[in-house]
Amino acid sequence: MCDCGLRYSDTLILSQHEPMHYEMKVRSIDDLDARVVRSTSGTIRIPELGVEIEPGPASDSFISNVEGVLERVEAILGMVTRWGEEDKTPRALELLSNILKTRAGEYNITLIIDDPLGNSAIIAKNAVSRKLTDDEANLLKTGMIVFEKGELES
Repeated sequence: MCDCGLRYSDTLILSQHEPMHYEMKVRSIDDLDARVVRSTSGTIRIPELGVEIEPGPASDSFISNVEGVLERVEAILGMVTRWGEEDKTPRALELLSNILKTRAGEYNITLIIDDPLGNSAIIAKNAVSRKLTDDEANLLKTGMIVFEKGELES
């Protein structure tokens, strides 16, 4: 962590697992405590909020809970409202309101994590998981830069 506030952390996972899909309905305040593990290759979606967080070359892995994921989304929406882009501010404020309602147990959301390398998870009794199909896994970003053989040759 830099004095300027920049922080970078990375976790190197030495194994690769089956591509996985995790899904959890967040219907109550208690659901906010469910453990969320997001690897650098995991894609997070919250369809009700229109949120999709895809991995990139500098994406962070983290272990948190559902509330922590919502806090990350709130931070981004807060930046949008401070930018003063009049066309985006009303939607950002609406989403922030829905997140507050979720925290109060008044607005249901679905948290989804898809990971083509299988290193992410939602750990909770009401979370469901399944293997991703090859087609589903191939559509996901991994956050890694991969060079195919011959791409670097001129």
